[in-house]
Amino acid sequence: MKIRTAAKINLALDVTGRLPDGYHLIESVFQSVGLYDDITVELTDSGIAVSCDVPESFAQADPIPCDERNIAYKAAKLFFEETGFSGGCSIHIVKGIPSQAGMGGGSTDAAAVLHCLNMLTGSGLTLEELSVIGKKLGADVPFCLAGGTAYVEGIGEKLVKLPDYDKRTLVIAKGTEGVSTGEAYARIDALEEPVHPRTKELKDALSSAPDEAYHYFGNLFEQAIQLEEVDKLKSAMLNKDALKANMTGSGSAVFGLFESNEAAEICAEKLRQQGYFAQVCETVSKAYIIV
Repeated sequence: MKIRTAAKINLALDVTGRLPDGYHLIESVFQSVGLYDDITVELTDSGIAVSCDVPESFAQADPIPCDERNIAYKAAKLFFEETGFSGGCSIHIVKGIPSQAGMGGGSTDAAAVLHCLNMLTGSGLTLEELSVIGKKLGADVPFCLAGGTAYVEGIGEKLVKLPDYDKRTLVIAKGTEGVSTGEAYARIDALEEPVHPRTKELKDALSSAPDEAYHYFGNLFEQAIQLEEVDKLKSAMLNKDALKANMTGSGSAVFGLFESNEAAEICAEKLRQQGYFAQVCETVSKAYIIV
C-alpha cells in the first residue's frame, strides 16, 4: 500500500502550563499542509524492515535513522503488539517534509504506517482506536491520523475538529538552524513575561470569519528561541507581500500566508536563491492521499 502523508503546521501555538511528570500543556490550532512524505508498506512473513530516501539537505539538518529508532518502525511494532498480528512488514519512506522543522514529519510517518497496517491486515480498527495507539508514539500522531484543521489542548492529544481552513496558499521555508524540542521547552519555562498568542480568538475566527483568521496567528516559541534565520525568513516573506508569517512548532520552519500563488512563487524562488529550503503549497483537509 502506498500513501502520501501530510505535514502539519501550527497556526497558533501557546504553552499554558506544565504537568507534574514534566509534560507541557499546550493550546494550539493544527493545520494539515500539502507537503508530503511518501510511504510504502508491504506485509511480510516476519520482522520489520525500514528503508529511507532522504534529501541530503534534510539529512544534514537532522540525520534520520532507518532502523528500530525510526518512529515508523516503532509504529509497526506497536501495531503488531496491540492487534496480535503475527506477520511482519517492510516500510519505505521517501522524505519530502523537512526534519527538525516543527512540521510533524515523524509523527505523520507513524500515522501513515498505522493506517496502512490497519487496512492491509484487515484489523478494522476505528480512527479512535488507532488514535489510542498513536498517542503512545507521540502527542501529534492522533492529529496526523485525522488531518484537516483542529483546536488542540492537553499535551496535544485533545482534538476538537474545526471548519476546514483549506486551499490557502503558503510558502514554507527552513534554514539550517534548529533547536531540540527539549531545549525549546526549557527556554519557554525561562520566559519571564511571555506575550501569549490569541489562540481562542483564532479558533473562533476560523468558524465565523476565516478570511480574517490570520490576524490571530502566533507562536510563543518564537519569543523563547529567537533564531536569527527565523527572523530573516519572516521578514523576507512579509517583504514579498505575505499577509502573515510565523514559525511553526518549536521550530525552525516558517510559513507565510499569501493571497496569490504568483506572489508565493516569487517569494519561494527568492528564498531558494538565498540557499533556503522553500516550497509553495496549500493548506489541505485530509491527513493523507492513497496513491
